[in-house]
Amino acid sequence: MIAHGTNPPSQPLETISNNGFWPNIDPNQFIDEERVHNVTPPRIRQSLRAAIADVNRQLASYQSSQQENGRAVIDDVPIEPWQTPGDLQLLYLRAVYAQAQADLLERYRDASATGEGDKLGEAKDLAADDYRADARWAVAELTGYNHTTVDLI
Repeated sequence: MIAHGTNPPSQPLETISNNGFWPNIDPNQFIDEERVHNVTPPRIRQSLRAAIADVNRQLASYQSSQQENGRAVIDDVPIEPWQTPGDLQLLYLRAVYAQAQADLLERYRDASATGEGDKLGEAKDLAADDYRADARWAVAELTGYNHTTVDLI
């Protein structure tokens, strides 16, 4: 008989260093907040590092303009009257986490050839698209842009 829940706790993952302007990323916090428990630690780190690179690229001009105005880190950026302290960091983490989740969903599709497996794979693709949209919205909110821009043709 094997008792459930007696496995030794896994070692915490090391924090991923960022570029100095944006906060470092704690993979353990990502695992807890996003409920990602069936993915290997190396895969989680790879997805988070890729997400950081992508989000940082999208925010490069924002970061540059803030630093040109004497704001060395995101904590130095003044918030708008409707925001609460920590909102900018929260939006950044949301963008990174959503990008990482999208990546994990796309990479961990079930290999089942059955109709049920195909449906599950399609559902994961739709969920990955939703996560990518969440990331774009978080970046837009962080930079002060609307979520959607519509032009009449």
